[in-house]
Amino acid sequence: MTKTRTSIGRWMVIGLAFFAMPEVAVAQGRPGGSPRPDAAIQMRPLVPPAPGVAGPQSRPSAIPQLPSVPVTPEAAAGRMSHAGQAQGVADAVLQAPARSRAQIQRSNGILQADPFGWPVVSGEIVAIGLSDRARAEALGLGYHLIREESLPDLEMDVLVFSPPAGQQLSDAVERLARLDPQADIGFNHVYSPAGAVSMAPSPVIAPQRVGSSVRLGLIDTGVAAHPALAGSDITQQGFAGPVHPGAHGTAVASLMVGEAGFFSGTAPGAGLLVADVYGGSAAGGSSTALARALAWMSSQRIRVVNVSLVGPRNPVVARAVAQAQARGMTIVAAVGNDGPAAPPLYPAAYEGVIGVSAVNGRGRPLPETGRGPQVDFSAPGADIAAASVSGGYVTVRGSSFAAPLVAGLIARHGETNVARHARDMGAPGRDDIYGRGLVGNDMTVAPRAVGAHGALRR
Repeated sequence: MTKTRTSIGRWMVIGLAFFAMPEVAVAQGRPGGSPRPDAAIQMRPLVPPAPGVAGPQSRPSAIPQLPSVPVTPEAAAGRMSHAGQAQGVADAVLQAPARSRAQIQRSNGILQADPFGWPVVSGEIVAIGLSDRARAEALGLGYHLIREESLPDLEMDVLVFSPPAGQQLSDAVERLARLDPQADIGFNHVYSPAGAVSMAPSPVIAPQRVGSSVRLGLIDTGVAAHPALAGSDITQQGFAGPVHPGAHGTAVASLMVGEAGFFSGTAPGAGLLVADVYGGSAAGGSSTALARALAWMSSQRIRVVNVSLVGPRNPVVARAVAQAQARGMTIVAAVGNDGPAAPPLYPAAYEGVIGVSAVNGRGRPLPETGRGPQVDFSAPGADIAAASVSGGYVTVRGSSFAAPLVAGLIARHGETNVARHARDMGAPGRDDIYGRGLVGNDMTVAPRAVGAHGALRR
């Protein structure tokens, strides 16, 4: 199955945004009060921007216990054979949802809207593959190089510019793209919660070594301490400041590696690397932060990474995803919750990414879940419990919570085995609602079984 795309013009290539639900971000640092140094990324601050620029504990599984099947670079390359093709026609009408406006307004100028209404970091332009000639010409035209981010593990160098004084950001993006048509130029889009963010204290997880041979990656908010996560070796790193455990990341992590009493994720007790791309900042969740997170995962040889974020394309993220896949990484992503008529969203719609839609407890697709060629599997995304930052459990809903179930299964059994045991639903064979079939439907815990209180949606 090929995920299709068409070009809408280089300067209009727009980036990722938006969780599939609101979350509670919680201020928290690593033990000792400082984030771990980022060994995978080299960042060099340069010229500042121009002023004024704008069930039971052990449950049966439909998938037999099989040895983990590693994802080889060759297999990843095969899945992404069309990664360089143009975007889908739907990208041209990929307008930001109404919730974007409120997020931009709350940022007090830290964010602004791109031409389609998606939030971007104010006054930042990202460039990949810009020639030395075009770089020198841009500086001569008044562009300021804010920073250069070298990601050797992905063989990427990202330049971040601010526009010339007095020039609109969208005009500056278009003008810079004309200087070097071969370069990838775009906005620095952000991934953000779909609603208001409130802050509350919560303890950070202290890493506990359990000797697990399976390790997964999670790009999300930080993860709070919770009894269901106490048996997993969890390492966290902030990519937008110190780690801030949040409700979304904590719930997603528990569905991947959690285990306590009646509760279990699909890869219980596995190791987990958590990349917090938010850090409690209004500009957190940027496309550059996501690229750095993928570089870190690659440097740590993580083979399966869950990304429960959705939005339009972005040149930095597109390149980072392709480079990570070429190195053998499988990326699992939520398809989103903007309804069946919504165009395909990214990163789930990138070639080779495993897109996951959500079903309810009866195996029926949620009315808000995404549909289309980007759907590879479906999994439970409603009527299920997940860990809460309070130390208890919460009822969750949305494709954000279906994706981690699939990520855990693939980490344990391999994508081929997961597909082989998927339950064919809907039309015979692959379809745009269930993908290759439903998985994980007997591996979730009902909210009442663990006394869940409250709810997380989208």
